[in-house]
Formats: sequence, structure tokens, C-alpha cells
Amino acid sequence: MPPTALSLTLTYEDRFIRRKRLITDQGEAVLVDLAETTSIDHGDALVLTDGRMVTVLAAKEELLEVRGENLTRLAWHIGNRHTPCQIGQGRLLIKDDHVMADMLIRLGADLARVTEPFTPEGGAYGHGRTHGHSH
Repeated sequence: MPPTALSLTLTYEDRFIRRKRLITDQGEAVLVDLAETTSIDHGDALVLTDGRMVTVLAAKEELLEVRGENLTRLAWHIGNRHTPCQIGQGRLLIKDDHVMADMLIRLGADLARVTEPFTPEGGAYGHGRTHGHSH
């Protein structure tokens, strides 16, 4: 990254923004003021009023790595609870939550705690977040 480049390292929750003052990784304050609440993904960029760009990076977070023989079934149960989930080759990642962990263990999952950037799948409803619809 060139010395003049700016970046923001944000958690999954912090990447759901409408209006907020943030401090870049380089220590510069920026005001994000969007027309509506928006889910910003890893690698997206914000354009400042002076034309400079700020790259958004996914922060490392405490997550549960979910593995198991029937990963499709485990993914269904995670999705049925509207839990954000990152889908990878042979594994799922979710926020570390003891209630979800207990359920998944009872369903036969193998769990491990990991610290990684969290970039879950976007939902079919509401700006890429899985909780943007009502029943």
C-alpha cells in the first residue's frame, strides 16, 4: 500500500454504516455520511470529499470454525437462526456464540475457535445482511 493510501480495518458489525466518525489505520479522522445504512464489504472503498480513497479491510475477529460430515445440514441450522455465516471449502465460520456452539455440537459438528477476518455471505434481503427482512 503506498504511503498516501488510507485504510479502515473494521469488524463485520462496524462495516454496517450510515453515519459515523471513524479513525483510519493511519490515524486520520473521517466522517462517513451515507444516504442509507449500507453493508460495506472487505475491499470496498470510500471516496473522501477531496477525492482520496479509503480501502475498507475486514478486521480479525473471534470466530467459530464449523466442520462436520454433514456440512449442508449444519449450514441449514445456522441459516435457520439468521446467523451470519462465511462459507469456505469444507468449513463454515460464524461469530463465537456459546448457544450456537452448543446446538452445533449436538448436531455433530466439530468446532474450533479461530481468529480471522469475517466476511459472511450476504443475505437475499436488505443490503447484504441476513437480518434485513421480517417474517
